[in-house]
Amino acid sequence: MIQGLDHVQLAMPRGEEAQGRAFYGALLGLKEVPKPPELAKRGGLWFELADGRGLHLGVEEPFLPAKKAHPAFRVTTLDALAERLLAAGHPVKWDDSVPDVRRFHGADPFGNRLEFQEA
Repeated sequence: MIQGLDHVQLAMPRGEEAQGRAFYGALLGLKEVPKPPELAKRGGLWFELADGRGLHLGVEEPFLPAKKAHPAFRVTTLDALAERLLAAGHPVKWDDSVPDVRRFHGADPFGNRLEFQEA
């Protein structure tokens, strides 16, 4: 049966791959991996997380950002990431509603909700 997660997919608008690379690649430090040629024709991007799992950005038309559903990323330096996001103009909202979990929420440049937790 189910053994774990392979990847998570978020939606993005058509033609916005440069913004996706700037945010997920340059700002968050994820490694972009090539999409198979047949899937590359559809647009979007694939990234690899440090644990080998994937984050896929797929083109959706009409595009609507995910405002509630979201991936939660584990990070080693939560405060530094929050500062980095803020400096790049991406607001963060700290949330202490889960006991013993340091975390904040933010959004990618497309408005998709993201959670970041300290590992």
